[in-house]
Formats: sequence, structure tokens, C-alpha cells
Amino acid sequence: MLDRRRFLTCAAGGLLAGVIRSTPAAAQADLPVVIGDRMWRVTNGITSVLALSTPDGLVLVDSGMPDRTDALKAGLAQIRGGGRVHTVFNTHFHPANTGGNEALREGGAAIVAHENTRLWMSTPVWIPDQDSYRAPRPKAAQPTETFRVAGSKTFGTDTIDYGYLIEAHTSGDIYVHFRGANVIAVGDVLSPARDPELDYFTGAWIGGRVDAMDRLLALCDDRTLIVPGFGPVQNKAGLAAERDLMKAVYDRTVDRVREGDDANDMLDAGVLKGLAREWTDPKRFLYDVQKGLWAHHNKLSPNVV
Repeated sequence: MLDRRRFLTCAAGGLLAGVIRSTPAAAQADLPVVIGDRMWRVTNGITSVLALSTPDGLVLVDSGMPDRTDALKAGLAQIRGGGRVHTVFNTHFHPANTGGNEALREGGAAIVAHENTRLWMSTPVWIPDQDSYRAPRPKAAQPTETFRVAGSKTFGTDTIDYGYLIEAHTSGDIYVHFRGANVIAVGDVLSPARDPELDYFTGAWIGGRVDAMDRLLALCDDRTLIVPGFGPVQNKAGLAAERDLMKAVYDRTVDRVREGDDANDMLDAGVLKGLAREWTDPKRFLYDVQKGLWAHHNKLSPNVV
């Protein structure tokens, strides 16, 4: 197993990152990177898995890609005190974040998620892009414990709080707050390295995303580390910057959607110009913004044209 002496740490953007020396035995593993006291981040495909070592076993946030479960388990085995996973928190239901649930559950792990996440995982889900249904996930992959508003758990001396982030990325998003370590895992509610995704089909919309970020900012101080589902670890200033960007998009699009603009209209009008972000697929993002805003039009203004 690896302990902290096996990590080389360096400051990057005020955040602590760790580097593991590669070895043949670790070549097929998703290598863990230390981000705090007894805390590691494992990049599993396109998803970050956060791990805390406790006397009860590892506590994870998300379980990674479905085709990389063996690589994840190999990486976790290298963590000091690692190997057995006690509890997994799912930040939402998407397979990229819950793909290892079944294997970890078979190893004895409990799986905690919002009740809406359980519902999305236990029923057929319509995938508009594929024009087809995705079958329910196996029972062993589904959460074993759910909540609706908030909760808290204690593992040894570690207290972990968690709570609902309403309609920010899906209808079942949660944050997981490691109070002692001052680390918050937020799943795909924060998206510093790729276009934010608003899964409008499940109820997500840009207003919900802004509200969720406001709630997260209230939990942070200037030393808090914020771990997104994809991309680099952020601090409070990084979260605030993305929140302000999302609020700017909201302000630029809400009246246009009420008046009947679609994604092409808004793109032609330049609603994304001058913002501090490069967009991989701006039309797709604005399509999701438009669909989500229209689904919530009754919350915007009585003056709906």
C-alpha cells in the first residue's frame, strides 16, 4: 500500500496536488492523488472518485465508470488503510458516476444517495439522444439508503454532512461535506473543465444550478477544497466565478426564452459572447438552457408570451 511518503506534493493554484511514482504493479490502476489528511482523489475514466480513509474503511464519493471498476479497486487498494469500502455516496444517478456501485456493494459497501437518484436508477430511463430507453440498473447497483433533504454520518472522528442540491444537474444531485477536512464533493454541479450539463429531462435547469451554487458557497470558507465530478479541484473563488458565469447566462437567456427564442436564436444573438469560458458545444448547452427554462417558465414571470 502507498502512504503519504510515496507522494510528491506541489502547490498548484493554491491547491495541494499529489503525484505517485509509477510502478509496473500500479500501471493498470487508477492512481490516487492526495488532496488532504487521509483524503485521496482517484480519476476513474472521466469521473473523479473521492476517498476518505477511516477506521471503518474507505468512504467514497461516486464509484466511477462502469468499465473501469477493476482499475478503481486496484487504485483504492494502494491507499493507506485502503482496500475495504465501507460507504459510497452517489452525487447523482448517471452511469459515469455510479458504474462501480454493484461491485462495491458486493464487497459489503453501503450506498447512500438522494431518493430521486434511486428512482432514476430503478426505472427505465428515456435517453432522447439515443431515441431509446435505458433499462433499470441491477438491484445491487442501486442505493441502499436514501434521503430527501439532508443527513449526517460519523465514521470514527470524521463527521460527514450531505444535502440535496435541487435541479442543478439532475433532479437528484447532492453535496458531500467532509467537515473535518474542509472538503466538499459536488459531483457535476460544478463543471470547471467542460461545458456544464443541464439534464433537463430529469428536471435540471440553469436557475436550479445557480441556486445550488449559492448554497454551496454558504458552506465554504477561503480554505475549502471543492471537488467536482470532472476537472481540477477548486477553491471558493473558483466556485464563485462559475456561479457568476451561470447567473450571467440566466440573465441573458430568461427573457429570450419567455419570448420564444430557441438555441439558434440565442446563439445568433451572442448571449455567450464575452463570458470567461470556452464552449465545446455552445448550441447544445443553449438547447439545454432553453428546454430547462421553458419547463420552469411558471417560476420566471407572469408575463409569459
